[in-house]
Amino acid sequence: MLKGVFTEIKNKFQAAVDILRKEKITLDPEDPAAVKQYANVMKTIRQKADMFSESQRIKYDIENETKEIPDARAYLLKLKDIRTRRGLTDELGAEAMMFEALEKVEKDIKKPLLRSDKKGMDLLVAEFEKGNKKLGIRKEDLPKYEENLELSIAKAQLDELKSDALEAMESQKKKEEFKDEEMPDVKSLDIRNFM
Repeated sequence: MLKGVFTEIKNKFQAAVDILRKEKITLDPEDPAAVKQYANVMKTIRQKADMFSESQRIKYDIENETKEIPDARAYLLKLKDIRTRRGLTDELGAEAMMFEALEKVEKDIKKPLLRSDKKGMDLLVAEFEKGNKKLGIRKEDLPKYEENLELSIAKAQLDELKSDALEAMESQKKKEEFKDEEMPDVKSLDIRNFM
């Protein structure tokens, strides 16, 4: 069994390396085209290696961590916990609106809302839809939000790669044999040359 797990990880790693050997990645987190290209490369790697995207990971976490939760309040608290753990921010204030909606529904039904209460959950979903409308969130825009999440992650990863490359070049330049050499522009580096 352990050998099978190791082989699977090795194959996924090899698939990633094969793609990285073919694709040029520009270390420029400020260039939207470079960020999009990097995001596409990472998406290809995830598909070839059969790995989750960030939004798929979040969905997986939600499904697995909430399946045993009977009441809506504990469910929303768990969603908040997952969001916080993943480092996602609630810039729109949707979380507060969800709790307000829950308060309203529980006040209407005069008891804590259980997820098994179909009628109560329908009321809650209707309240969520009102809140989404107020915030300008539409279901058909969800793929756009997912793409924006992937692009922001790609930008952060490119930022990290760029700073790692700069740090490595600075430490290299401190060595005696490289003192006279000019440091190349990070954007001109090609990761394929280092694999």
